[in-house]
Amino acid sequence: MNILIIDEMHTSITPLLEKAGFKVDYCPKITRKEIEERIAGYEGLIIRSKTPMDRALLEQAVKLKFIGRAGAGLDKIDMEYIDQKGIRLFHAPEGNRDAVGEHAIAMLLMLFNNLQKADSEVRRGIWDREGNRGEELQGKTVGVFGYGNMGKAFARRLNGFGVKVLAYDKYLENYSDEYAKEASFEEVQREADILSIHVPLTPETRNFFTEEVLSQFQKPFYLINTARGEVISLDVLNQALTQGVLKGALLDVLENEKLHTLTPAQKLSFERLTARDNVLFTPHIAGWTYQSYEKINNVLVEKISAEFP
Repeated sequence: MNILIIDEMHTSITPLLEKAGFKVDYCPKITRKEIEERIAGYEGLIIRSKTPMDRALLEQAVKLKFIGRAGAGLDKIDMEYIDQKGIRLFHAPEGNRDAVGEHAIAMLLMLFNNLQKADSEVRRGIWDREGNRGEELQGKTVGVFGYGNMGKAFARRLNGFGVKVLAYDKYLENYSDEYAKEASFEEVQREADILSIHVPLTPETRNFFTEEVLSQFQKPFYLINTARGEVISLDVLNQALTQGVLKGALLDVLENEKLHTLTPAQKLSFERLTARDNVLFTPHIAGWTYQSYEKINNVLVEKISAEFP
């Protein structure tokens, strides 16, 4: 079975696949036009997120039996088309879930303990203890929105901080465990001091967090988003922060991450967010560790090999 790899991957991917009996063409610099010209010759395709897997491209893949997504998100893949064609889809959230969980905790502790501000001040010769008095995580209620691989990994890492964890997942039942209690979204809105988002981007979750939804939370809370930026717009974030609905926001993702393509309105909203001391940003790196880079390959090849031995 021939496999085409069209994105930059950890160097372990080719030997892992070859050991499993596949023939591999590793072409991380390939253009979309070149993919369209070559894809007809392959049974397998391994991707990240550079090139959208839309119908126009997939129609050229006449022999394709599977797509392997080296990561978790599936929002750039035409799911309806691959279902129609019986193309198997593999992804590897197990490979970077631990990294995401750790990153969410790190951002939260960074904000609560003023680490960015304090470090900057000390470097400038300012020794201000009172101005950097911290906030403790212990005793707070944390809502986890989506209790799949990422949500569970985050909840596990909260264990030991002395917090109450409420998990909401529309598509699961009886999922309480030692790390989180199953809850309705209304319970989360009523009790949460912190809300961490861990859902994929779908038509249902796109712009789910509107001003109306946020206003229904019973107390001001901190928002963590390591999932997809499109679940909440820049405008809504600014509005909620200005009104005090949000006490702070920790953002690894944005509704438009290609900052040079921001519309004038998005640019204005983004600049307003960057001016706020209670907002922290990272450039979509929550799952982007040296360890996850390799673990994703192991998970993906194991799944593919089990289906196509």
